[in-house]
Amino acid sequence: MDMYAVTVPVFDRMLGNMQTWVRIARDHAKAKGFDESVYLTLRLVPDMLPLSRQIQIASDSAKSAVGRLAGMEVPSWPDDEATLDELIARLQKTRDFVTSVSAAQIDGSETRAITVPRRDKEPHRFQGEDFIRFFATPNFYFHATTLYALLRHAGVPIGKMDFLGRS
Repeated sequence: MDMYAVTVPVFDRMLGNMQTWVRIARDHAKAKGFDESVYLTLRLVPDMLPLSRQIQIASDSAKSAVGRLAGMEVPSWPDDEATLDELIARLQKTRDFVTSVSAAQIDGSETRAITVPRRDKEPHRFQGEDFIRFFATPNFYFHATTLYALLRHAGVPIGKMDFLGRS
């Protein structure tokens, strides 16, 4: 498996798509005349994390996956974004970090031991290839898809091609 090819370009593209969705949401709120901050607390059910956390977790998932596979210290950022523009900036910061990691840093990480800490539980332990296939990528897409669904549910005019990204 080409570990670089299934991580950096994939995360970068979807993070860019997510930036587009949030920009469309911001512009939609402006065009309809309501406060865009309404979007920040969107959730489908009461015990679900809000839209802002979906973006933060997707960001954390992408940077953590790439950093761990590269054997690097994963940057830690506060989850303090309070506007759509700040969330767009976080997505860009994530893209900047992810794309700063070279193929040479990730190549050969298929068997690298990856440990993912968990609160009050034993950490998850993987080899690199299983980490990316069965944990990191699904987790990233879970939160990206949830962001997309929240925005669609709120009437933001995005569609399947926005999710997939226009080439």
